[in-house]
Amino acid sequence: MVVRDKRLRWPVPRALIETLPGQRIDSVTRRGKYLLLHTAAGTVILHLGMSGSLRIVPADTTAEKHDHVDIALDSGRVVRLRDPRRFGALLWTAKDPAAHKLLKQLGPEPLDGDFDGDYLFHQTRGLKVAVKSFLMNSHRVVGVGNIYASETLFLARIHPQRAAGRISNARYAELAGSIKKVLTAAIAAGGTTLRDFIREDGEPGYFRQHLRVYGRGGKPCERCGTTIVVRVTGQRSTYYCPHCQH
Repeated sequence: MVVRDKRLRWPVPRALIETLPGQRIDSVTRRGKYLLLHTAAGTVILHLGMSGSLRIVPADTTAEKHDHVDIALDSGRVVRLRDPRRFGALLWTAKDPAAHKLLKQLGPEPLDGDFDGDYLFHQTRGLKVAVKSFLMNSHRVVGVGNIYASETLFLARIHPQRAAGRISNARYAELAGSIKKVLTAAIAAGGTTLRDFIREDGEPGYFRQHLRVYGRGGKPCERCGTTIVVRVTGQRSTYYCPHCQH
């Protein structure tokens, strides 16, 4: 293992540097935006931040400026972490990763079977916060970022600034279905590239070609022709159709 710069969001811990070499990675899973590399000795908790990426390259490939960490494999290749902004993280736990402070407060995965409209309805009772802000709160549900929140609310015909506690169970059932539909389609398209995101094969994500409202401020709604509006909600740009969404 080679650590060229341990100054990520949090310093790369000594326990990881000392323990991971010689371990076999038995499986790789995901929780929210965190990748989990499981070994018999513990688990690597990895977050790519805003612009980080992982590549598997030959060990003799020259490291570039922002290539901070290499994890050597028996194959003679390395898993290389590149993080220009150093907002990512590479951490270690010898305990159950689900109990780690970064993971234990995360909401359910939206593509799991137990995520549905009933869950959303009961989580929002009494809340005055905008429904879009609620969806982007990872303590409530993970995986619904700014782009996908706008897209799912458009699909479900719900105004993004509507109070989360004033939406019916029936409409939340529709919204839960819309979330699953949008995320499934985005995964199939390899994600959404707006600036510097690339997939594991170095190609961009093509879901941008399927966006119905996000990034389309001032353009006509594909359903009704009304001009798409862009407003700031929770310090994030929010796109919606004022006619279709209510």
